[in-house]
Amino acid sequence: MTKSYDIILTTTGSKEEADRLAEMLVSRQLAACVQVINIGSTYMWQGKITQEAEFLLLIKTASHLYSEVEKIIVENHSYEIPEIIQIPIVQGLPAYLAWIDENTK
Repeated sequence: MTKSYDIILTTTGSKEEADRLAEMLVSRQLAACVQVINIGSTYMWQGKITQEAEFLLLIKTASHLYSEVEKIIVENHSYEIPEIIQIPIVQGLPAYLAWIDENTK
């Protein structure tokens, strides 16, 4: 069976929450790396267009860990409906993918 990898996206409303989620995921070996990026978001919420500063988490992980990553985010996120999107990594540097393997369970 071929191993597969993903980038999972989520956003938070504060840097503190983003850093807390990132540390939680990496320390539990559910992600090899989480990058936190300051972004601006425009979205529809409760019938209104909203513009907010947010923090985007790029979570690099093995595909089989998606359910555990989702559970941690849902249980520890302040948003009523957090963004959680799984994007398959179609190709990657073999050494980098091996590094993901070494740093996830």
